[in-house]
Amino acid sequence: MAIIIDGKQIAKDLNAQTQQRVAALKEQGAVPGLAVIIVGDDPASAIYVRNKHRKAVKLGIKSVVRELPATISQAELLAIVNEYNHDDSIHGILVQSPLPVGLDEQAVVAAIDPKKDVDGFHPLNVGRLFANLPGHYPVSCTPRGIMTMLASLNEHLRGKQAVVVGRSMIVGRPMAAMLLNADMTVTVAHVHTKHLDEITRTADVLVVATGVTHLIKGNDIKRGAIVIDVGMDRDENGKLTGDVDFDAAVDRAGAITPVPGGVGPMTIATLMQQTVDLCEWSEQLGSN
Repeated sequence: MAIIIDGKQIAKDLNAQTQQRVAALKEQGAVPGLAVIIVGDDPASAIYVRNKHRKAVKLGIKSVVRELPATISQAELLAIVNEYNHDDSIHGILVQSPLPVGLDEQAVVAAIDPKKDVDGFHPLNVGRLFANLPGHYPVSCTPRGIMTMLASLNEHLRGKQAVVVGRSMIVGRPMAAMLLNADMTVTVAHVHTKHLDEITRTADVLVVATGVTHLIKGNDIKRGAIVIDVGMDRDENGKLTGDVDFDAAVDRAGAITPVPGGVGPMTIATLMQQTVDLCEWSEQLGSN
């Protein structure tokens, strides 16, 4: 039976560390600030933003939620982003995805000051990650949270095989870069990959982020592998489940994340961690 990687507990520990860092910053006269911009009335986005706001407030982070109508123009949205770029009390800026039809999401992300890009999606920061450049810069929160989970297992990753199933800019691609930067040998696959099961069975670390319910079966997993399931899907009964068939995988994997309670809590915890990072790295504190 696999070790169940408890994302809730790891996130709780990370949040406690973040709260301590916030308290230390406040003693220096600095308060980490996070601005979240939400456009339109997408119900899922509203839930995500509310959860982020509550967590930030609980940890002592200044949280600003800017709610904008779906009718806002591209120019008006860019102007608001620029407003926060020049607001010294805001260290992290996040524009909730997806944006309504007619708005250019890539242009909006590119308009965020790279030093305030708390999601790690700005092309400059993505390039830094892929180039494995030294120094301080934000990276995509879900993959960074997964790296924290892997570190909690005290496993030596160097030289081992990693397979990432999924190629999005939010998870798959930055995840592959982080694993490669950890000296793993990385294969990136996706739902169109031929003989996917043969590839996934080579993985010492298997990360699955496709949004396809139970794409990965038990026999698709190398015995003893670490399995990270990023999926948040609904089965035919409406039950929350993942991209990995957990019941079949748990008998083959060495360690595995559950859904829910695995990767999900780590994403918001990492977002808060990175907000504090951006505050600590900011020019106001003389650390750049």
